[in-house]
Amino acid sequence: MPAERLKPEALRFTCDPARFSFKTTGELKDLEDTLGQARASEAIRFGMGIRRTGFNLFVLGPTGSGKHEMARRFLAEKAAAEAVPLDWCYVNNFKNPDEPLALKLPAGRGSKFREDMERFIESLRAAIPSALQSEDYQTRRQAIEERNKERHAASFREIEEQGREKGIALLRAPMGLAFAPVRRGNTITPEEFGKLPRKEQERIQADIEALQEQLRAVLRRALQWEQEEREAIKELNREVTRFAVENLRENLQKRYQDLPEVLAYLDAIQADILENATAFLQPETPQMMGGLPVPAGFLFEPIVRQYEVNLLVDQSGAKGAPVVYEDHPTLQNLVGRVEHKSRFGMLTTDFTLIKAGALHRANGGYLLLDVRRLLQSPLAWEGLKAALRSGRIRIETPAQHLDIVSASTLEPQPIPLDVKIVLLGEAFLYYLLSAYDPDFPELFKVVADFEEDVDRSDESIQLSAQLIATLAKKEGLKPFDAGGVAAVIEHLARLAGDQEKLATHRESLFDVLREADYWAKENQALAVGAAHVRKALDMQIRRMSRLRDRSYEHVLKGIRLLDVSGEKTGQVNGLSVVQAGGFAFGIPNRITARVRMGDGKVLDIEREVKLGGPIHSKGVLILTGFLGGRYAREHPLTLAASLVFEQSYGGVEGDSASLAETCALLSALAEIPVRQDLAVTGSLNQHGEVQAVGGVNEKIEGFFDICKGLGLTGTQGVLLPASNVRHLMLRPDVLEAVKAGKFHVHAVRTVDEALELLTGRAAGERGADNRFSDGSVNRLADDRLLALATAARAWQKTGKEEKEKEKNGP
Repeated sequence: MPAERLKPEALRFTCDPARFSFKTTGELKDLEDTLGQARASEAIRFGMGIRRTGFNLFVLGPTGSGKHEMARRFLAEKAAAEAVPLDWCYVNNFKNPDEPLALKLPAGRGSKFREDMERFIESLRAAIPSALQSEDYQTRRQAIEERNKERHAASFREIEEQGREKGIALLRAPMGLAFAPVRRGNTITPEEFGKLPRKEQERIQADIEALQEQLRAVLRRALQWEQEEREAIKELNREVTRFAVENLRENLQKRYQDLPEVLAYLDAIQADILENATAFLQPETPQMMGGLPVPAGFLFEPIVRQYEVNLLVDQSGAKGAPVVYEDHPTLQNLVGRVEHKSRFGMLTTDFTLIKAGALHRANGGYLLLDVRRLLQSPLAWEGLKAALRSGRIRIETPAQHLDIVSASTLEPQPIPLDVKIVLLGEAFLYYLLSAYDPDFPELFKVVADFEEDVDRSDESIQLSAQLIATLAKKEGLKPFDAGGVAAVIEHLARLAGDQEKLATHRESLFDVLREADYWAKENQALAVGAAHVRKALDMQIRRMSRLRDRSYEHVLKGIRLLDVSGEKTGQVNGLSVVQAGGFAFGIPNRITARVRMGDGKVLDIEREVKLGGPIHSKGVLILTGFLGGRYAREHPLTLAASLVFEQSYGGVEGDSASLAETCALLSALAEIPVRQDLAVTGSLNQHGEVQAVGGVNEKIEGFFDICKGLGLTGTQGVLLPASNVRHLMLRPDVLEAVKAGKFHVHAVRTVDEALELLTGRAAGERGADNRFSDGSVNRLADDRLLALATAARAWQKTGKEEKEKEKNGP
């Protein structure tokens, strides 16, 4: 079957503006659904609806595909109809301040509770000092103190009286209390005491010891009396403070009668206030710390702050469940953190410095996370999994998470977690996590896979027009006329790389719309037309094409050798694609082959020098299999061949050059020249069938640009696999050249079709005699291989005879 020369209409899908009934997109309604994403839409709705452990979502698709916008829109719609979750507060744990307590309150009541506690504290700051400084309190306290003083004084008077009767005085010295004998109203010196009779000394000594024992008993009782005094004053403080606090507390209890946890906390507050009432009294004298004066209230504020409420999650004013997107998902941004303050050179913290994480804010709703950023944040992925597995949000520092010894910090009570996680990321991240993290399939059971394109149909074209209208309105762009919409839809087919498909990548579409709108404004047009869209596309290419233009310049100036006319033996123009950032372009490569007698190996020079990738090497090995299967059925394959991409100094990968390599090898083998005005792309299998390859548009346009630069002859063109015809969306200038007969595109199905077109000879088929037809390419190649096999056998025979002569002698 001869190669097919494609007609111009086969080279590009053309969207006729006449198929649209509108003049501009301003007449169209917004597109309510997402184009071509029915499968992903169903998965997202299922994942949102099922409330079971582990049924979190992973929305996968290319960056810029619109998955974030779609997921967030669906979540917002569902969350709006759901109940508003609870408020959460952290409060002081009076039994263990290092473990603050978590309180839950109905939505909106957390902020009211915080405000009520602020007013309660302000009232305490006034009420307690007032009560403790009242005249009644001072009178009662003074009575307690006076009673204790009187007991002290009475005990000492009794001892002094007993000592006086025995001639012994109680002295108050700097080192404490002491007894000394008295004579004629004066204490005697040790020298005088030593002159007394021995019996007198013994009597005095005995009396002093008895008095000392009584004094020790009094001092022991004094300690007890002081303890009793302190207890009496503390009880007085409790009584007076209770009277001052009780009314304030009762007002709070009435407001939160339905919340037992809050009532228990209020009871704990009252008990603590009663125990530490005097802490509310400001010191009368300036305080010092580390030799420095302490600001007024410095020591007082921490005491008052322990009764405050740290409102961690405030749902007041919320409507429906929360939908939260965390764009910087570090461990602490997810699970929360405990901050510290510097006070006089010391880092201190308390429960009021606990800060919420994204899991707290999304609790009871939905949390969206970019999986790439999540995995790039140390410990964030493990922290998220730990929260999902345990069903609790535990605030931990990275050091705690790694079990590293660190400075002591708070360990807030964990908060129950009820959240739906939605991860957004590329497909390869989903498959990597599925393969290497055994926890991942258990925690993320729902996958929403975004389509990269949609089938082209009348319906999808009309929906694409609506999408263009919707995006234009959203971005505040000029409306697009029918011609402009048609040009954009043709570009979507080009992005899809298929005439029967339209790309769904929203960011790429957005870019074209924005740039086309810019050129329309530059031309002061009322609407964006086809010319503005083409201008935008041309300028996109111009901005990124410096490397391409430099590569083409090397060919046009003869620095890189390439023939686009005439014939050469063992030389074929292959086509490759270079990816430079977001821009791809095709470039021709001269592929050459040399053949000689050998052991049946085809030497891939690219592989030998480690410039060829595994897929390219696979293509060369398939080529070898094709040669052996077609020509060496009854004799060994006794050739040695070498293949190389000339002037290629970088890596070569892919099997799209295997057809061109085969044609070059058969040309060298049959010693038949091939046309240089044709370039070849296509993959070959072992049966000689030509298979589809990628980048056909860029490859054809690259060869066209080179031929145009060197001068179009009217015979130049490209051979491509017939299965790639549907992928053609060539540039308008290439299409015009084909229409004018200056350039041609040929579709081939087998290597024989390619050989006939390249050599101008019949490829030839095997006849009944198992021989190819005379003069055909295959016959010449077969004859050459047979001749090489015969020569190889003769060479081997001569070699054996020479060895026998050497062995047996002359």
